[in-house]
Amino acid sequence: MTRKLPPDFALWEDIARTIKPLHKPKVKKKAPAKPETSARPAKPAPAPKPIARPPAVRHDPPPLTGLDRRSERRMMRGQVEIEARIDLHGTGIERSHERLLNFLVGSRAQGLRMVLVITGKGASPFSQHTLHGSVHYHAPERQGRLRRLAPEWFHESRFREHIAGFQPAHPRHGGGGAFYVRLRKKERTGR
Repeated sequence: MTRKLPPDFALWEDIARTIKPLHKPKVKKKAPAKPETSARPAKPAPAPKPIARPPAVRHDPPPLTGLDRRSERRMMRGQVEIEARIDLHGTGIERSHERLLNFLVGSRAQGLRMVLVITGKGASPFSQHTLHGSVHYHAPERQGRLRRLAPEWFHESRFREHIAGFQPAHPRHGGGGAFYVRLRKKERTGR
């Protein structure tokens, strides 16, 4: 009895022939057979040693998942329920980094999901005229240090453990000088 092939099987075969493997398969070379020189009985093979497992290595935290389309649209309209906020105005870079991390860890431990991080817009002549949107958010004339560094911090592994995604805030919540930050769900402690 012959097998009935799917209608596009010939197309699949044509495509499969054009694919090149990413890595060449490793070919194991066989050792040449040694002629037996004596009639002595062979030594028994030693017992295999137990495989030493490497110590448990902590994996990198998951990547930022971003936000779903519905959440992004609600944030763009400023229709977000902010559960907590932190204002980093007037704080040095190093202190802001630690304050922000502690704030996010504490907020997540409380089970909060949406927080507002206020970085400020910086002292540029255009900071008063920020429109909400990705085009204006990345304008080169806007050089607030905390505003520029916060997204970099959010991508660090210590922050990614707690953050699911982030987005610039609506003008009513600070516009280009603030970020909505979506936190990951609170970890369960009882395992």
